[in-house]
Amino acid sequence: MGSSSTIGSGSPDRCAAGIVFALALEADAFDRRVANRVETRAADLTVLEGTVADRRVAWCVSGVGRAAATRAAERLIAGHRPRLLVSAGFAGGLDAGLARGGVVRPTRAVTCTGDSPLSLLAGADAGPLTIVTVDEIQATVEAKRAMAARSGGQLVDMETHAVAGVAAAAGLPCAAMRVISDDATQNLPAEVARLTQPQPTLRRLGAALAAIGRRPGAAVDLWRLYEHAVVDARTLAAALVDLCRALPP
Repeated sequence: MGSSSTIGSGSPDRCAAGIVFALALEADAFDRRVANRVETRAADLTVLEGTVADRRVAWCVSGVGRAAATRAAERLIAGHRPRLLVSAGFAGGLDAGLARGGVVRPTRAVTCTGDSPLSLLAGADAGPLTIVTVDEIQATVEAKRAMAARSGGQLVDMETHAVAGVAAAAGLPCAAMRVISDDATQNLPAEVARLTQPQPTLRRLGAALAAIGRRPGAAVDLWRLYEHAVVDARTLAAALVDLCRALPP
C-alpha cells in the first residue's frame, strides 16, 4: 500500500488543490461555484483556475480512462503546483451499503491489473473504503458483483488510481471525491459504455441518436440517467467546496 500523506502549508504561489474530472457533466456544477475563473487552453486539454472558499484551485476535464487522467494530473502539477490532487466525479457502487446519490471519500485505490494499492487522503471519521479503477464500465449487477469479489472494492471508477499514481510519484497527497451514480443493484443502459468513450460532441450525439434508433426505450433510460447526473453533479460540487474550505488558505 502507498504511504499516507498530509497537506503542508506550501508556498503562496501554489494552488491549494488540482482537481481532475473525467466528464464535463461532472465538472459543470463545480465550475459555476468558482470565482475569478481563468482558462488556459492547450491543444489537447483546457485547465481552469479560480478561487473557492478563498482557496486557489485548478481543475480540468480529462476525458474517460486512466491514460487521460494521468495526462491531466501531470499537466495540473506542471502548470499549477497543487498541494493536493483530487480525483472527482461519479462512481458505481459495488457494495449494497452505498446508496445511489451518496458522496463517498475512498481511503484506498486499487486495480485488477497488478498495480500497487495506493492510499488516499480520508475525510473526517471515514472508515476504510476501497475504490477499484477499471478500464471498462461495470454496467450490470452481475459484473459489479464479480468485480467486488475480484478486487475487494466497494466502488468502481475509471480514473482514481491513475490520479493517485501521479500524485504519489510527485510526493503529493491525493483525495478522491465520488458520488454513487449507480448502486450495486442497478443495471446501466447498454448504450452508456459507448457514449462515454472519448469522441467529439457531434459524434457522441450521433451515437446517442443511433442508440435510440436501435432501441427507442433508450431515450427514456438515457434521459433519466442524465437527470440523475445533474443532481449528482450538484452534490459533488457542494462536497468539493467543503473539501476546499478545509484546506490551508
